[in-house]
Parts: sequence; structure tokens; C-alpha cells
Amino acid sequence: MATLVRHRWMTVAGVETFYREAGREDAPVLLLPHGYPCSSYEFRNLMPRLADRWRLIAPDFPGAGYSGTPDDFDYSFDGYAAWLEAFVSAMNVDRFVLYLHDFGSPIGARLAIRGPRRIAGLIIQNGDIPYEDALGPKYADIEATWTLPRSEMRRVLAEAISEETFKEEFLNDLPPALADTIPPDLWKLHWSLITPRRKEIAIDLIAGLKENRAWFQEHRKYLSEYRPPTLIVWGPNDHYMPEKSARAYLRDLPDAELHLLGGGHWLLETHLDEVVALIRKFLGRVHA
Repeated sequence: MATLVRHRWMTVAGVETFYREAGREDAPVLLLPHGYPCSSYEFRNLMPRLADRWRLIAPDFPGAGYSGTPDDFDYSFDGYAAWLEAFVSAMNVDRFVLYLHDFGSPIGARLAIRGPRRIAGLIIQNGDIPYEDALGPKYADIEATWTLPRSEMRRVLAEAISEETFKEEFLNDLPPALADTIPPDLWKLHWSLITPRRKEIAIDLIAGLKENRAWFQEHRKYLSEYRPPTLIVWGPNDHYMPEKSARAYLRDLPDAELHLLGGGHWLLETHLDEVVALIRKFLGRVHA
């Protein structure tokens, strides 16, 4: 039973919060904040594969997945980090390994900076990197909107939030043989959960990437100063975060373990067996 994923709701900082959990409550914890445009659903296959030895916790962010979408929430990277800290406290977790993927990376890194001693280690998988010179070519499309008047920028970003672009986000730069392994459930499920309010939230977050650049230095400072044990597992077929993005982390984490696999941005869909094996070895060393 411990390896089965449990699906639960609770109120965190005033937000009705959905989360998935697997493993014994007294086991070492792996915290799994998700990335855009997904939800905790992205970890549905990973969690039971590790729950024999570890406790895995994957929440849906406010405005995503099955969590609530309150009007008075701060839908920014800082706001999400504060909420994630409240979630960790509500779960009575004081030390954990943190999984960083996509938008979950700047949110999770902010959480780590708020309490670096509680981070037992990092697993970074196609994270939103804090290195301006190592971003993939698709970031140029986002950066091009930054020169527009704010109302025009939001209009352009709004046009890019559709079921078709969600599909492109999940297929990304995969070769056809691997693209066939990505289930359409990913983009269809998450698009079905988009409301007009949630579309505005997505626009705010993508627009917020411009301001987030100013925070890159703090992110790098945390990595270089604390140097938590780190496993980097990466799918290089990624228009946003290709191989050079993964290698950039080694500037501040020279002792990190880096593995380049054959997939792309959603590595848990295409290379789950390889990722699970690497994570099991890493967690075994961290919690030895």
C-alpha cells in the first residue's frame, strides 16, 4: 500500500490545495513542485517507483491542476515560493531533497534560499536555468515580447496560450519516435483545466520571466555558496533548455553529477526507467 499514490486536498495559506503523496510518513522526503504548463500529474509515474524507500510529495500550485484559484493570491514566483514554504510546513517536513523542473526551478530555488539548511540535495531536470547565456532558442521568442508596450506584450502572450501551444510545449524538440510516446492526455488534460482567470495567471507568469532575470544572481549565489549535493538529469532535445543549459549549472555546482539522456523537456514520459535508476542511487547516497 505504501507505494500507491494517495490523492488529497487540504487548505494551505487560504488556498484549497491538491497534492499527491506516496511512501511512509517517516521516510526521507523528495519534494516535487511541478513546472508549466503541467501539474503534479507530471510525477504520477515517478512516485510509485520510489515510494518503497522514500516519501514523495507533489502539490498542485494555486491556479494549476486541481488546486484552487483564489483572486487574492500573489501569482508570481515570489508568491508561489511563499506558498510552497507554507505547504512544506503544513506537511510537517523539515528536511528534503528538492526536484527542480521548468517553472518549479525558480520557485523551488527561492524556497531553498529561504531555508538552505533544510535542503538535503537537489535533483535538477530541465530546470529554468539562472544563466542568461545558456538559454535555448525558444527563449528568444519570449524575450522579443519584452520590448513591446505592456498591453501589447500581454496580447501576444495571450495568443500563445492555447491547446495547440500546450501540445507544442509537451512535444517540444523531440524526434518523431519519441514524440509518439508523449500521451496527448498531457496537453488535453491541462488545457481542459484552463479558465479565463488561469489564462491571465499564465500570462502574468510568462511576463514575469523578465523581472525574474534580476533574480538570477541570487539563484547562482545560493548554488555556489551552499553547493548542495546535486543530480542533474537532462533531456537535451529541448528548445528552451538544451544541453548547454544543463552544463551551465556546473559553473556553480562543479561536483554535481550530470547525466544527459536521449529525451527532452518531459523526461519522465520518455526515459522514466533511466531517471528512476539515477535518482535511486543519488537518494541512497544523500540519505546514507
